[in-house]
Amino acid sequence: MLGAGTAILMAFASAAHAQSTSGSHEVHETVHPVFEQALPNVPGKGFIAVEVLFPPGASSPPHTHPKSAFVFAYVVSGQIVSAVDDEKPRVYVAGESWHELPGSHHRVTRNPSTTTPAKLLAIFVGDAGERPLVTPE
Repeated sequence: MLGAGTAILMAFASAAHAQSTSGSHEVHETVHPVFEQALPNVPGKGFIAVEVLFPPGASSPPHTHPKSAFVFAYVVSGQIVSAVDDEKPRVYVAGESWHELPGSHHRVTRNPSTTTPAKLLAIFVGDAGERPLVTPE
């Protein structure tokens, strides 16, 4: 399980690093693996949970997730602005959630606060072992 968690973290970290090395001084999110498990009643499918921490003003570059992944996002604390596919950006506060269908384009993910951090729990259900979990635009 540690190896899988490390792979998850590396997939997210490389996405954030690719954006931050482009010469900008933007603040980006950090990701911590929480849980990964094969679904015993659905052969070939897996469940992955990660905690995503957004410092004040942090953002994620536009991205997609694996083609098989259904993603559920829950705001644990703070606020997150999100827009998937053609949706208008919306502010989600602690206790609110959204989902992304397989193949969705996550255009906007950011913490709108300049003073308060935000925390998000992202849950992926999809083909077991499919990586990377995030592919930047």
